[in-house]
Amino acid sequence: MKTIRPHLLDRAAILLSGLCLVHCLAGALLVASLTLVGGWMSHEVHSIGLMLALPLAVVALWRGVQAHGRWGVVAVGVVGIALMSASLFPDHGDALEIWLSVTGVLVLAAAHFWNMRAARR
Repeated sequence: MKTIRPHLLDRAAILLSGLCLVHCLAGALLVASLTLVGGWMSHEVHSIGLMLALPLAVVALWRGVQAHGRWGVVAVGVVGIALMSASLFPDHGDALEIWLSVTGVLVLAAAHFWNMRAARR
């Protein structure tokens, strides 16, 4: 059975982070047009995104740590996931929710980027 290379998981996680970032930033601009974008702008998309991000982050970061041994990567990833999780509690569209989401996504993407670079060395 062929195994997935760790950097592919990190790239997928970075792509997912990018999609989340687009959602968060576009949401601020598209709030006036909610009828056009439908459910994509609902608060539930954060829960769905987190359910996708969490297992992907765990597998990708764990495999990276096994390859390079840098536990700081996991610590940064945990901070990103924690911030993303915290974004579920404020009201949808609230400035705090947007800040937590965007910051969490960027921190998690940075952890995956660091993981990918460390695994290549």
